Amino acid sequence: MLRDQTAIVGIGQTAFGKGLPDSELSLACQAISAAIDDAGLEPAAVDGLAMFSMEDGREVEVARNVGLGDVTFFSQIGYGGGAGCGTVGHAAMAVATGQCEVAVAWRARKRAAKASRPWAQVSSRISGHWQWSRPFGVLRPVDEIAMLTRRYMHEFGATREHLANVALAFRKHANRNPAATMHDKPLSREQYLDARWISEPLCLFDNCLETDGALAVVITSAARAADLRNPPVYVHAFAQSIPQQHQVMTNYFCDDPLLGPSHACAARLWAQAEVTPRDVPVAQIYDAFSPLIPLSLEGYGFCARGEGAAFTDDGALEWPDGRLPTNTSGGGMSEAYVHGFNLVLEGVRQMRGTSSSQVDGAEVCLVTSGEGVPTSALLLRR
Repeated sequence: MLRDQTAIVGIGQTAFGKGLPDSELSLACQAISAAIDDAGLEPAAVDGLAMFSMEDGREVEVARNVGLGDVTFFSQIGYGGGAGCGTVGHAAMAVATGQCEVAVAWRARKRAAKASRPWAQVSSRISGHWQWSRPFGVLRPVDEIAMLTRRYMHEFGATREHLANVALAFRKHANRNPAATMHDKPLSREQYLDARWISEPLCLFDNCLETDGALAVVITSAARAADLRNPPVYVHAFAQSIPQQHQVMTNYFCDDPLLGPSHACAARLWAQAEVTPRDVPVAQIYDAFSPLIPLSLEGYGFCARGEGAAFTDDGALEWPDGRLPTNTSGGGMSEAYVHGFNLVLEGVRQMRGTSSSQVDGAEVCLVTSGEGVPTSALLLRR
């Protein structure tokens, strides 16, 4: 079992922005180099790589440009936002099974150009699973999530006030984080409710940012981690899931479209862990769109089906007094959207005690990847 056999010992990231001049490969190399430096290691010590399949910088170019040693393990994880925790989990498994000794997992992203976005790529609009949505006007991910949100509101009585709870909590966290895109941009409930529609019932502030940037983590064995510069952050548990009869984003062919991948992923994750949801004081939950938060709260067992929206009331997601401070760096909606990989780094900071919204005494942090797509999740502990 993977439990606590490996640890994250280094983290690194670039600045976030729109239209950064660097290439995706350059951003990746910068973040990886920073993570290796943070770990107090030399680049030649790295012999394992795990990356997103949706990235231009290949392993060969990364290894050569960063100056890595002989690479004896490399893997790629698909499905965009569902891959973040998966890359870390694969790297941890490779270290734990002896395929490599020091592994790097990362995500670099260039999304400033409108032509880079999936819905702008006309030639592929009706291929694969998109044939069931794009021809009928469901062009963007936000349109797909808007349909699920309507269903959730109809079945369980969720309201825009609940979605506002999510957006406002994450903006408050970002306002304390100097590295966040929205660090100096407060958001009021009135501004949220008056915002323009993007895909009704989702408004501007229900959506993640579009961000250029890169982030990376370094993973090694627990034994080696004990002698390195930073306190080790152990990979306590890891899981992935593609639930039965899953349809990416829309879930058309499932008996219950709101029963997303988080439920299957959570079952495996908690089965591998020594802790339960009750033991988790802080979480980093994938937030490409605000309604994914209540759906994930239900999926990962923090509340019952249909109770995720109400769970957000009374500042539950806020720091310092919420019952589950969530996305404490601002998340994808207010820090940066790099396919959720910034959530991994914030989980590490919480376990190191260095977050800008640090939860006192937190010993375990849940980190999740995309809800609505084949997904993955981690439990980190100090």
